Amino acid sequence: MRKVALKVAYIGTEFHGFQRQPDFKTVEGELIDALKNANLIDNLKDSGYAIAGRTDRGVHALGNVVSFRTPEEVIINQINDFLPKSIRILAKAGVRFGFKPRFAKYRHYRYAVVNNDYLDLDKIKEASKIFQGTHDFSNFSKRSERNPVRTIDNIEIKADGNLLIIDVIGESFLWNMVRKIATALFLVGNNELSIKKLQTFFDPLTAAAITPMPPEGLILMDTIYEGIVFKYDEYAKNKFLSALRNEYSHNRTIAAAEKIMMDELIDH
Repeated sequence: MRKVALKVAYIGTEFHGFQRQPDFKTVEGELIDALKNANLIDNLKDSGYAIAGRTDRGVHALGNVVSFRTPEEVIINQINDFLPKSIRILAKAGVRFGFKPRFAKYRHYRYAVVNNDYLDLDKIKEASKIFQGTHDFSNFSKRSERNPVRTIDNIEIKADGNLLIIDVIGESFLWNMVRKIATALFLVGNNELSIKKLQTFFDPLTAAAITPMPPEGLILMDTIYEGIVFKYDEYAKNKFLSALRNEYSHNRTIAAAEKIMMDELIDH
């Protein structure tokens, strides 16, 4: 018997989130079926199957993590053969039996916002530093959270062509937390929210209605553990890269058609 951790990547747009749900297509549902079809696990309870975290509907990942016990040798591409092209196991690592994937050293999320050249990047960078450190994030999640205090170790802002990239790193995050942070920074950059006003949002007695940014812009880039090194499979990486290229080309075609339609309406 051995215990293994797998690093999972997926394009989230076609799934109803990560967590398995009856009557819905989810990343985890597909993954569990693949592990069973590959004869690596029989049932979840006996295998000690566990996950690093759930992502919402539409959210993507390059580094979510699951772990389980199995008597069989784990071969990444044997599992991938049973998965849709939009989900790939990219890497694996042998772990101790007491390993729990939800207890990560840190998680790295990235949010991408289309910047149409009117966002004030300097203001966004200034505002982003407010989020670093330990705060009460009640206004950046649902109010029913039992412990809304979280620590952001680092947050970085950069422009990449017509994209605004927001990188957020911390041990753990609340539901919608990163997407609401992205909204707040977008509003600051668009001069709809002052930095002074933003600072008051960390007071849980101050109610702030923040609508999260769309989930399709969010990526769980990686989940990092102390002392655990994942071995990546080049074939699996290339297959997922091919799936990403196809999806990207498809979405660009849709965007091009929609732009033609908008231009036509403007011209009339």
